[in-house]
Amino acid sequence: MTVLVTGGAGYIGSHMVLALVDAGQDVVVLDDLSTGFDWLLPPEVTLVRGDVADADLVARTIREHGCDALAHFAARIVVPDSVADPLGYYLANTVKTRALIETAVRSGIRHVIFSSTAAVYGEPATVPVPETLETNPINPYGRSKLMSEWMIEDAARAHGFSYVVLRYFNVAGADPRGRSGQSTPNATHLIKVATQAALGRRGHMDVFGTDYPTPDGSCLRDYIQVSDLAEAHRVALEHLRAGGASLTLNCGYGRGYSVLEVVDVVKRVSGRDFEVRLSPRRPGDPARIVAGSDRIRAELGWVPRHDDLEGIVRQALDWEDQLAKRNRI
Repeated sequence: MTVLVTGGAGYIGSHMVLALVDAGQDVVVLDDLSTGFDWLLPPEVTLVRGDVADADLVARTIREHGCDALAHFAARIVVPDSVADPLGYYLANTVKTRALIETAVRSGIRHVIFSSTAAVYGEPATVPVPETLETNPINPYGRSKLMSEWMIEDAARAHGFSYVVLRYFNVAGADPRGRSGQSTPNATHLIKVATQAALGRRGHMDVFGTDYPTPDGSCLRDYIQVSDLAEAHRVALEHLRAGGASLTLNCGYGRGYSVLEVVDVVKRVSGRDFEVRLSPRRPGDPARIVAGSDRIRAELGWVPRHDDLEGIVRQALDWEDQLAKRNRI
């Protein structure tokens, strides 16, 4: 059977496509290419360009490709943008997800993998964060994703499909074989921004907030390598196809690094200094959030292969070099 991957031409979605193709799975991608790139996809993968809320298009794609599973990545993801444009985020992340799940149910999809976020926890009182911690998002991005989690849980109970919700922490790095990476020119991911500054493609970088209750005053985050994250999705799908129960799981390594620590690693690995400006806090950013990751290892047998911050930074730097060569062609 075939997996429908929405947002599969984006950063994380394209790595899921690679993981599935590497495992011999059939894949079809649905992406509007608003932030994705068709050249990130392997040549054997079919790309359908369109909106996940287009019921006729989604139903036709599922029918024509014989899809039994859906991996839903398509979303808007920038926390400060969600604070400035909450209605846009509820539309993209909640309303359109509702439309997609309705079409999936009507079209006979049996398994759903949903891309969620650690932002559903808000300012957690416990670090590392277990899945059992009460959700209390502090920004519209986190709320829009949590509402989608609820919809999927309720729809699965009513209509009999199974699901795995994966709550990501901070995603970074690139495919170790150089096939995909973070390609959005103005992306806000910290390691992307820092590597661009190190390579002279940004005049400086900002550190937002140095007065948080953390050891050095900057935000503390858990950075998960993108191919490890994609593998978590792949084994989640295997779990569901084997008859496994629906699950909600964190995706992270269980160790945090501050923003300033990450900047230092990028400077050391790149061998280059760059200007860092200390700026006020951004709205909606929690001080610290680190994954409790015992459950995903126990339930899915997930074993990270790239848990090394310096290695992740090297991958990001190598990918920036590839992008520069591509853009010169």
